Amino acid sequence: MIYRWMAGALLACCALSGPANAQVLLERNVSVHMALTIAETALAECGSRVTVAVVDRAGRLRVFLQGDGASPHNLELARRKAYTAGTFGRTSLEWAQRTETQNQGQRALTDVITQQGGVPIKVGDETIGAVGLSGAPNGGPQEEACGRAGIAKVADQLK
Repeated sequence: MIYRWMAGALLACCALSGPANAQVLLERNVSVHMALTIAETALAECGSRVTVAVVDRAGRLRVFLQGDGASPHNLELARRKAYTAGTFGRTSLEWAQRTETQNQGQRALTDVITQQGGVPIKVGDETIGAVGLSGAPNGGPQEEACGRAGIAKVADQLK
């Protein structure tokens, strides 16, 4: 009887200890210094009426810069563009176009936006963050170009 109890206890301990292949995850992410470099470069490219947001791989805001002449509404727009690009791993415009005909339910998710101006930050195929801009005189195309310029500034670190 005691052997049966010990065998049951041993089996329970093994089952609770988890799989033998459990491991620590190592994830790349946007550092605050990288985010700041991207944001400063994007702001310099687009001018003082722009707001820039850089988010990490989970969509959390890392850096926010608002030009001296930027509208107060641009903060939320820039952050949501970055969040959309980062969490879906594609520009906010590509995501908006894709969800016009498929996966339309994604458009109802909190914090996503169907406007151009968000660009993912990638290491190979892995998305580690994103940059979003709002308030450029020529709108989304210029915002996206400025975001890409900011990412290009740190391209040597994204290998």
